[in-house]
Amino acid sequence: MSATMTRTFALVAFIAAMTPSLAVAQDCDRACLKDALDRYLSAVAAHDPSAAPLMAGFRQTENAVAVRLGTGVWKSVTGLGKVQRRYLDSVSGQAAYFGVVEEGERSAIVTVRVRVQNRRITEAEWYIARQGDPGLNGPQLPGQPAGNFFDPENLAKNPPPERTLPKASRLSRESLVGITNSYFDGITSHDGAVIQAHPGCARIENGFTVTGRAGRGNAGGTNDCTSGMEAINIQLVAARRFPVVDEEAGVVLALAVFIRKPGTTTRRNVFSEWFVIEDQKIRSIYSAMFYPAPEAPVPNWPPYEGNWPISVGGKQ
Repeated sequence: MSATMTRTFALVAFIAAMTPSLAVAQDCDRACLKDALDRYLSAVAAHDPSAAPLMAGFRQTENAVAVRLGTGVWKSVTGLGKVQRRYLDSVSGQAAYFGVVEEGERSAIVTVRVRVQNRRITEAEWYIARQGDPGLNGPQLPGQPAGNFFDPENLAKNPPPERTLPKASRLSRESLVGITNSYFDGITSHDGAVIQAHPGCARIENGFTVTGRAGRGNAGGTNDCTSGMEAINIQLVAARRFPVVDEEAGVVLALAVFIRKPGTTTRRNVFSEWFVIEDQKIRSIYSAMFYPAPEAPVPNWPPYEGNWPISVGGKQ
């Protein structure tokens, strides 16, 4: 073999080694991702892991806690609910579901993220909100209102749009992530003007609409997703990830942890947030979130797997 051919093969091998994730992602297009996600969700509802295309070494968490195959939602979920949205990202090789799942006679609002490699699902990450879950101040006390927001009926009345944008209206994935990240920068800088959003942008947490009413930072008016940042009790938006960027839908999935100001006893919240972007600005935000105990390691996925960020002494 000539020196030129040797150098060529070495270059090809180097490029292949440097871009394995892209090669894997391109192996599964949008149709493939949707099929894998649907087969997984159907297998969960059927309580049958063998019906899902799972890879050996498959890992699943539910609200950041690793669960054994066949336990957790594999036992509780009995079907999909009134709101069902699926988002697909063939570049990252990931797909996700946002909406309602049924657990017998009760409902839960969830985000489910799956990663597909070699047409097999390697991981699943669930964010689950249920009636009566712990909220900012911890577990619900007897005779007290539920600790967390939870309103699946309102979510059904105000669901995320189900759409495919014309090609001329689509933004690059870099622009979509940048616009999404402006929301978190507005929080940490305590300046709502940093956020690239439409006036009146809506925010719905666990199905409950927290905007469009008299509220924080809007004396005499109604608030929107940019309001009240100067007083918000969040020091950091940590462990930010953007695993699903659906350019066709104009939607980004962001995962992160809200860290409270030092000395605050209210809990962190770990969240999945879906950003609906129109005309280069945020139109609405839909969240499925939970409030972990102070000692819980969240989000428990790389690069923050089991080690970040944990509060100190019960305070955030």
